[in-house]
Amino acid sequence: MWTQNWRTKIWQNLDQDWDIVIVGGGITGAGILREAVRLGLRVLLVEQRDFAWGTSSRSSKLVHGGFRYLKEGKLGLTMASVQEREQLLAEGPGLIDPLGFLLATYEGDKMGRMVYEAGLTVYDLLALQWSHEYYSPADFRMMAPHLTGSGLKGGFRYGDALTDDARLTLRVIREAVADGGTAVNYVKAIKLLQDETGQVTGIRLQDHETTQTKDVPARLVINATGAWADKLRGQVGGEEKIRPLRGSHLIFPSWRLPVAQAVSFLHPLDQRPVFIFPWEGITLIGTTDADHKTALDEEPGITPDEVAYLMAAIESQFPSLGITLADVTASFAGVRPVIGSGKADPSEESRDHVVWEENGLLTVTGGKLTTFRLIALDVLKAARHHFPDLPELDDKQPVLKQVTSELPGQLDKFTQRRLLGRYGQDAATLLAAAQPDELSPIADTPYLWAELRWAARAEGVIHLDDLLLRRVRLGLLLPEGGAGYLARIRTICQPELGWDNAKWEAEAAAYQALWLRSYSLPEDVPDWRVMLAQREELEPMPPRFPAKPVILPGVLTLMALVLALLWWRRRKDTYSCRGFQRSITKLPGS
Repeated sequence: MWTQNWRTKIWQNLDQDWDIVIVGGGITGAGILREAVRLGLRVLLVEQRDFAWGTSSRSSKLVHGGFRYLKEGKLGLTMASVQEREQLLAEGPGLIDPLGFLLATYEGDKMGRMVYEAGLTVYDLLALQWSHEYYSPADFRMMAPHLTGSGLKGGFRYGDALTDDARLTLRVIREAVADGGTAVNYVKAIKLLQDETGQVTGIRLQDHETTQTKDVPARLVINATGAWADKLRGQVGGEEKIRPLRGSHLIFPSWRLPVAQAVSFLHPLDQRPVFIFPWEGITLIGTTDADHKTALDEEPGITPDEVAYLMAAIESQFPSLGITLADVTASFAGVRPVIGSGKADPSEESRDHVVWEENGLLTVTGGKLTTFRLIALDVLKAARHHFPDLPELDDKQPVLKQVTSELPGQLDKFTQRRLLGRYGQDAATLLAAAQPDELSPIADTPYLWAELRWAARAEGVIHLDDLLLRRVRLGLLLPEGGAGYLARIRTICQPELGWDNAKWEAEAAAYQALWLRSYSLPEDVPDWRVMLAQREELEPMPPRFPAKPVILPGVLTLMALVLALLWWRRRKDTYSCRGFQRSITKLPGS
């Protein structure tokens, strides 16, 4: 799969009759490809850049139920999210892993212990579990020893999960391809094909590398381009609806900003939730929420104001560490596809997904990483009238294939689990391809040198940033994007990629320029200490949702009581059923 000349072979066979062409190679497109292939459809996925190039490699890395959605009354969305989180945790260990969250509460916070207790009770019961617990200030600081104690009233611990978003997207795509789907990166959709009535009948595609174009017929074109969705919609007369919002993050060495689990708190400047958590051996802080007004085709990067905003959060919560800009090793920014409603505050816009059909173009946008499978099923339900003989959708199917491979015993259990999670059935082949000295970690990262060889050989790498920013995340984890390791990376990967010296050198130069432009720190960052001082001089900030803190505790408490009753009855029924089954097995002759 995706070995030498794979793109050429796909391109030569593009002009066949497809059932579905999916435009967009992020997690949403990947999920639709996976589910459509299961239905026996002939499906092609195209991505104008690399797989997961957009939001799906720049998310906050969390697989979570959306605790904050409870205060907005979105019980259904939260329930679906926590159930999907639990399924992903069960099916993808090593790729989706549990993450403990510490939720600090301080004097002056807009929501206090009662609200959080009710909300977390609902959150747990939706997942049929009980993971949260309240701690006194002294006990809470034992779990987060560097956290400021000034004004700390205590806090909660609860459970969520995290992932490598780019690897999750790639695994879903590769499993779909293994089952008969087709996916190709660096192929751009440039024009919808329409009949005389204006109905979409296919799409014109252009190979980014060769500039060749082809007209590709399809019974249905699905627009899963996220923040770019309005571009295709405009060709069928759709009004612009997307409000691109940027979420940015900073990365620190774990020893410099040490946290054993996620720490969440309200930002002192605007009371937005902020989190700091460990990921892949580093510490990550995020996120911002700002209108993204630069061109979508340009690689996004963090702005000076966003850097100051996140540094202010660190300064307010971890003042004893003396964190400065010199401690930042990398940054990244992603653009969220949010449906605009004209609200002044970007954080108040809905994160729900939507599905529209306009003249035969089916568009899906919005939504969460966690619920990508449910989004895919919604899209295929909306597409059913195009395929009258389509089998019934089975929402009980596993999201990820069960991995049955066994890995060599010389690898420690953590590494085996990690490789199986990220590479699925490919993990054993990856190790078989490794040279004897390639099973050691790359610097202080969890990646093995063998992963570079495998990615270059079999994972559709077209440019060096595909390799270092999405296949293995060295561009985020190593100083200067891994520039100090490029010589050995070249030794391993250049022969596998089939690049001559001129090609390698051009790619290395382009990668380093990209990293400096979009993954390092910008210049002229405002002084966040001044921002904090000015905030303290002002009158206390009014709650952003002044009516809700009064109503919310009662509503959430009522929801918690109802869910607790349902949970208790479900457990009772389960135990009664189990007892009945045991009595049957004891009958003579059974």
